[in-house]
Amino acid sequence: MWETGVSRGGTGSAGRAGGLRRQIATGGAGAAAPPCDLVTVPARQGLEAVDILRLRDGVGPVLHDGACATLGFLVPPGTADGWDVPGSACTQTHGRGLALGALCGEDAVEGPPVSGTGWLVPPEGAGAAATDPAVLRAALGEAARTIEAVDRCQ
Repeated sequence: MWETGVSRGGTGSAGRAGGLRRQIATGGAGAAAPPCDLVTVPARQGLEAVDILRLRDGVGPVLHDGACATLGFLVPPGTADGWDVPGSACTQTHGRGLALGALCGEDAVEGPPVSGTGWLVPPEGAGAAATDPAVLRAALGEAARTIEAVDRCQ
């Protein structure tokens, strides 16, 4: 078991909310299934980013925490090594049991891999096995600008 605590980057609410700081049980991932990393963001920005990514068919599986404070985007392994988007965090999961194959393959787990969460975008409804980090970075930036514009108009 491991915890998806904030380990890199992130000085914004994604690091403080602790929404996806839950235990993940190591599932029935096959040895050949590649692991994934998890990018957590505040729910408001994450929801905007999901909408942007859905329009472009580029969203992979997305988790939400039980309190609806944060969203977690599954991204390819190694993303955490270079993730530096302010207000978000990327947790490296390599070797910790959560694998993309366990979520999307033939032996897929039925529920979300993080206890206390649910799927916002389940693996079977996603446009990709994982969200491309460069595409996610762009969508998060666009989402932040949209939120800033909306907040200025209120």
